[in-house]
Amino acid sequence: MENAKLHAVGTGAKNTLGPEHNGLMGRKTGAVAGSQYSPALKNSDFAWDQATFAAFMQNPRTKVPGNNMAFAGMKDQAEIASLRAYLTRFNADGSSK
Repeated sequence: MENAKLHAVGTGAKNTLGPEHNGLMGRKTGAVAGSQYSPALKNSDFAWDQATFAAFMQNPRTKVPGNNMAFAGMKDQAEIASLRAYLTRFNADGSSK
């Protein structure tokens, strides 16, 4: 499954306007080769985990001030948890866990 405009996951996922999200949890921010990151996101000093993902998805501009992501955020914590659970189903190579 992929959103061809922003991010992709699964076998064959490629960077689009944003980086592919295979193996996202545990990966350092700004670490996908060939993806265009804002300096703010590229220089953020954290790896994606449950807490950082939830904070970013709730309010990207608060978690990483100066990032270029045009996304206002998600307020529903259950939706954020569901999205994180979905993304954790993919290994770094795009295969399913």
